[in-house]
Amino acid sequence: MANNNNGAKQISASKKKIRMQDIAPYIFVSPFVLYFLIFFLYPICQTFYQSLCQQVGFAPPHFAGFANYKLLMDEFFMKSVQNSAMYTFFTCLILIPLPLILANLINSGFVKQADGIKSAMFIPALTSVVMAGLFFRYAFSSNAEALFNSVLTSLGMPAQGWLEKRTTTWIVLVIFCCWKWMGVNIVYYLSALQTVPKDLYEAAELDGANSWQRFMHITVPCVKPTIIYVLTISIYGGFSMFAESFTLFNGARTPGDIGATIVSYIYAQGFNRNNFGIASAAGIVLLGSVLIINIIQLKFNGSLGKEAE
Repeated sequence: MANNNNGAKQISASKKKIRMQDIAPYIFVSPFVLYFLIFFLYPICQTFYQSLCQQVGFAPPHFAGFANYKLLMDEFFMKSVQNSAMYTFFTCLILIPLPLILANLINSGFVKQADGIKSAMFIPALTSVVMAGLFFRYAFSSNAEALFNSVLTSLGMPAQGWLEKRTTTWIVLVIFCCWKWMGVNIVYYLSALQTVPKDLYEAAELDGANSWQRFMHITVPCVKPTIIYVLTISIYGGFSMFAESFTLFNGARTPGDIGATIVSYIYAQGFNRNNFGIASAAGIVLLGSVLIINIIQLKFNGSLGKEAE
């Protein structure tokens, strides 16, 4: 009897152990699942529902179908979409290839004091956007004594009203973004470059490949996943740009509404006009646009569905 009881206890203990092994993965992943459901999925669903309602201020919402989406087709929203798309395009045009080239120079040992340069280039990412916006606002001021105007006047060129013209305002916005995020992308690329085998470069050099050929045929293919990742987050960052424009212009209207973005439109509708229905509709349009663009670029780059194959 004693042996039978011991055997039963062992079987019961082994079943409990197997049951705990089955449950353990769900326990460990549950914090992320709860975080995703509470702070991502629920707000998205709630925003979509609110986009189908007419609500001004804290008044009870009234279901209105897709009326808010029809109201979005005004001139200011379309200008905001155009600005966000152009801003994303030009920042990606700079923030994808240039950090890769700089990271490759740092990693190759061509640049002296590489650690100091890496630290210096990462400092802007640690700087508050508000403080950086204030600096750029005064540095690009129309005042002749402002930083960049003083450089122009010292070269015999006239001072510019940087933030008073559409073209120069656009240039300042792109410079601001590139200054802010260049160091972050360099760090991403440096991490990827550490994984590239040195033997590939040595073999290519023995075969007579020059620096440019080694860069294009070894470096770029090896760090392609990182390039795709940087492109993905750059698209998201470009379309979600708000703080840079808001701090640079202090929330004021800009020449030709060049500083107006989709997020600034959402802010204006939600907090200035208390029209949460239209603000929610604009948010859903922004989410859908970013998802579609990223899906297209991932499909074009061959990353989408690769794991499934």
